[in-house]
Amino acid sequence: MERTASRAAPAGTQAVLAAEGLVKRFGTREALRGVSLEAGRGELVAVIGPNGAGKTTLLSILAGIQRADEGDISRTPAEIGWVPQQAAVYGKLTVKENLELFARLERVVDPAATVERMLDLTGLRDRAGDQVAKLSSGNRQRVNIAVGLLGEPEVLLLDEPSASLDPRQRARLWEFILALAGEGTTVLYSTHDVQEAERHANQVVVLADGELLFAGSPRRLEETVGEASEARDFESAFVAFLHQRGH
Repeated sequence: MERTASRAAPAGTQAVLAAEGLVKRFGTREALRGVSLEAGRGELVAVIGPNGAGKTTLLSILAGIQRADEGDISRTPAEIGWVPQQAAVYGKLTVKENLELFARLERVVDPAATVERMLDLTGLRDRAGDQVAKLSSGNRQRVNIAVGLLGEPEVLLLDEPSASLDPRQRARLWEFILALAGEGTTVLYSTHDVQEAERHANQVVVLADGELLFAGSPRRLEETVGEASEARDFESAFVAFLHQRGH
């Protein structure tokens, strides 16, 4: 089975984020059923699974947007950056005005210095005075991520970060995300593009119907499926894995 090499896990990583036994119910439906996971410093963790698997629910609970009915999380929401799929920024404001506004809302100690640092970190310095509504999809997503980074969190959560981007914008976004991880930020991201999981993640977390089916490296998932599945690549191995588990 041919595949590209996924990123090696950071050496000697210790858990920066841990969740244990997360349960979320909506009426009689269990959206999450006892999900546990760990992520180390600088690790990229891809959360994958079919539609309705519980991916966004899991990330929103880790971010403190929703509350779990059961379970524990090792970090408070204030320690975690959250970037939803739909940009939570104001189109009529400039890039810098958005960052200044959210820095005040986040009660950042030194908003001016933090905004300047974010402009440099995200490569948006030359777009600082542009209205967000006039930016490309890729640059709007960079602004969205910059907002999530204002509090300088050790953990960043991204819900479908590249869903609306063209291939060139997607490549630039991942270059940025990989640089963040290289500097020590732990990144958890949900995606429907399993190739993004194979290509970038140290760890893949597979959910289906709210249940955790697998947590480990992309290569380990392929090995779990086994040669008998006749899977030709990671995507077909992922589909075979779900089929083996009755999904």
